[in-house]
Amino acid sequence: MREYLLTLCVTAAVTYLLTGPVRKFAIAAGAMPEIRARDVHREPTPRLGGIAMFGGLCAGLLVAAHLTNLKSVYEISNEPRALLSGAGLIWLLGVLDDKWGVDALVKLGGQMIAAGVMVLQGLTILWIPVPGVGTVSLTPMQGTLLTVALVVITINAVNFVDGLDGLASGMVCIAATAFFMYAYRMWFGYGVEAAAPATLFAVILMGMCLGFLPHNMHPARIFMGDSGSMLIGLVMAAGAISITGQVDPDLLNSSAGSERAAVHAMVPVYIPLLLPLTVIAVPVADLVLAIVRRTWNGQSPFAADRGHLHHRLLEIGHSHSRAVLIMYFWSALIAFGAVAYSVNSASVWVVLAIAALSGVGLVLLLLPRFTPHAPRWAESLFPPRYRRGRRRGAHAATDAPGSDPEAVPDGGDEREPVPSGFHGATAVGDRSRLPQRRKISTHR
Repeated sequence: MREYLLTLCVTAAVTYLLTGPVRKFAIAAGAMPEIRARDVHREPTPRLGGIAMFGGLCAGLLVAAHLTNLKSVYEISNEPRALLSGAGLIWLLGVLDDKWGVDALVKLGGQMIAAGVMVLQGLTILWIPVPGVGTVSLTPMQGTLLTVALVVITINAVNFVDGLDGLASGMVCIAATAFFMYAYRMWFGYGVEAAAPATLFAVILMGMCLGFLPHNMHPARIFMGDSGSMLIGLVMAAGAISITGQVDPDLLNSSAGSERAAVHAMVPVYIPLLLPLTVIAVPVADLVLAIVRRTWNGQSPFAADRGHLHHRLLEIGHSHSRAVLIMYFWSALIAFGAVAYSVNSASVWVVLAIAALSGVGLVLLLLPRFTPHAPRWAESLFPPRYRRGRRRGAHAATDAPGSDPEAVPDGGDEREPVPSGFHGATAVGDRSRLPQRRKISTHR
């Protein structure tokens, strides 16, 4: 575990330190596209954050190759090299798209080529463990097609959800954490060495997201762009393919008793078609809804619009930060709930906890204008908007004679800016929508 922590810290540190220089390079290179109709930010923001994330990936793989225990991953498998090859291709394609723009079909072809390169180097699905049936071997053609499909779906799911500051990097980090717990249990809990590459991929992916997240939180100073979103999507897909398509259920027989029992013991997250969809269920749901919506409207499935889940959260009145936190909540609930269920699927408490937390999430969705208050003893740790004293001071200032009733003091309860055209949230700059208070004269 110490070597994993070291790899995580090195990956995060390199990504964090590279993001600042990359931001300056992106500004100098002109990788700051104009604000589009579907964007929610108000000022042009540099992209190319994927350059720093790719540097963190290379640093993590390099450090792991020189550690005592993790270097055995490179000896028993060629998957780290396959990941680096596919990641390099998808990263280069993303950089070109961030700077000059690439057609959607060309990007799709590049994603398939990157997946094919990984397949040629051994990172592919060899068999599928099906509950009630056992292990189903795949032909090379079937394994290649299924691998390419999973890579393309995961990449585009992460790319589609990258619409708010810190959303994609945070959600992928949550999914990678849950995936690391699952893979680590497979390796050290069941003694399956074939799960070692997936465990390494997960911890490196966590480091990439954690290192980039401080620069990408609202208000973001830099965007990861397609060079980052497609990169982390590919790393996530590579880990899922590695642990599901390379791990033989026969290795679990000694723990579960039989092949059929071994397969049943790992339901539902052991099935390759469900594992990547489980850990990133929210992005995949957004991807499916976007394709159906655009096709129904007669548009291309790759045509951009403002109908994503995070856009709808803004429309019903949630602020930018709160919409991101709600998406974090649902991602963590689904990912960690699936991992907990795979550990003990017979426990009623796991199901009840997931159901209770789902109810909490639904309540949060229905309270877009609710502003929580921090405890008095911890007010100094929270932003001013969550401090009761500052909020009372703001209201008192607005009620004072001769004061501007529409002015909000620094630190008051001011909503975050919401783009024009959204319903349910009033933009700060639009004073015509604010109710006018009747000024009380102080003269008799």
